[in-house]
Amino acid sequence: MKSGILHALTLAAAGLLVSTSMANAQLRFWTIEEQPNRLAKQQEMAKAFEEKTGTSVEVIPVTESELGTRATAAYAAGDLPDVIYLTLQYVLPWSEAGILDTEANNEVVRDLGKDTFTPAALSMADFDGEVAAVPSDGWTQMVLYRKDLFDAAGLEAPNSYANIIKAVEKLHNPPEMYGFVAATKIDDNFMSQVLEHVLLANGVTPVGADGAVGFDEAKLTEALEFYKTIAKASPPGDLYWKQSREVYFGGKAAMIIWSPFILDELAGLRDSAPPTINDDPTSDELASKTGIITRLTGPSNPDGAAWGDINYFGITNDADTDPAEEFVKFSMDEGYINTLSIAPEGKFPVRHGTADEPQKFVKAWASLPAGVDRKKPLSDVYDQKVLDEVVSGLETANRWGVAEGQLALASRIINSQVINRLVRDYIDGERDTAETVEMINDEIANIE
Repeated sequence: MKSGILHALTLAAAGLLVSTSMANAQLRFWTIEEQPNRLAKQQEMAKAFEEKTGTSVEVIPVTESELGTRATAAYAAGDLPDVIYLTLQYVLPWSEAGILDTEANNEVVRDLGKDTFTPAALSMADFDGEVAAVPSDGWTQMVLYRKDLFDAAGLEAPNSYANIIKAVEKLHNPPEMYGFVAATKIDDNFMSQVLEHVLLANGVTPVGADGAVGFDEAKLTEALEFYKTIAKASPPGDLYWKQSREVYFGGKAAMIIWSPFILDELAGLRDSAPPTINDDPTSDELASKTGIITRLTGPSNPDGAAWGDINYFGITNDADTDPAEEFVKFSMDEGYINTLSIAPEGKFPVRHGTADEPQKFVKAWASLPAGVDRKKPLSDVYDQKVLDEVVSGLETANRWGVAEGQLALASRIINSQVINRLVRDYIDGERDTAETVEMINDEIANIE
């Protein structure tokens, strides 16, 4: 009897110690969402967490381009924050370097329920069988197209190389209407993203699981010939995201590739980027005429692919682990809607719901007010079919090097802009397809 009472008292004391440590804890949270309105929402969430647990959270903005150097310096000094909101590119390198506490992050995912997360978001963060960081939100690149024009011409949705080429042949009529607006500005990251999306669609990747570098020549040939077709159906000049949006917003493009951050602008909710298809910059007319495709297929890859970007919460190896885990759980559960509300048009839920309510967060996300100068839920602007397409793209989103465990190497190849430069030369007729394929493989082989 006495031993039972003693055991109960010991457990109670342990619980009190945990509770006290939570109440007295002070966490530091780095975030790359540093715009004032986004920062304010994260501070609101931190305050709500403090009110619930007694743990205070200092929200510290970090410019995304400086995140890598800041984290490396903090790690060397033994002064990492407890939690970092980071992009996909850092997850595996930081796991290898010891910056992230992969065990703690994996534990959070397990406690929340692995089956409540989209598989692609988990697989992209796989590190020796652990989920190295907790998937927070993401987006997939999209093919936006004039559904009204497609319907009138009897065209199928542009979900494949073949369907896009058919639409270009039918709708390209410059300068009144361009069939496409492809990315051709070689020193802009937009071209890198669009090219990777198009090449992934045909199963083209520059790296192998063994670290070998080089594209499959036949698949790359098909992808390059397709890209040249859409580039030739585009306006002249060095094209990147700005012209792509402007031409489409002016009603002079049948198709573009863009990120979902265009969704609120397309609906006339942002004064800095208004649709100009009519005289009303606040009109959602163009949004109502727009269809969206996230999963694109090529002739050598009938399953296709979606290009995705995922953001993660990462508990670090310098963290006060228990309260840090609780903060991330809070941010992904009762505080998750607040997390997504930072920018609903570009933060799609990678955790669809809970075990009891599998679609809880997806439904709530669709009702969140999006926009800058005016606010409106995306569900008030876009059909449910469009929203389903937007969210489902994350189910199978991919990036070069992820499946092969070579994301860091693939990133170096992308960042070199070798592919951009040689593809632009090819578009401009400086060399034929076979020469371009050979030169691309030769040059990327020298990247270490």
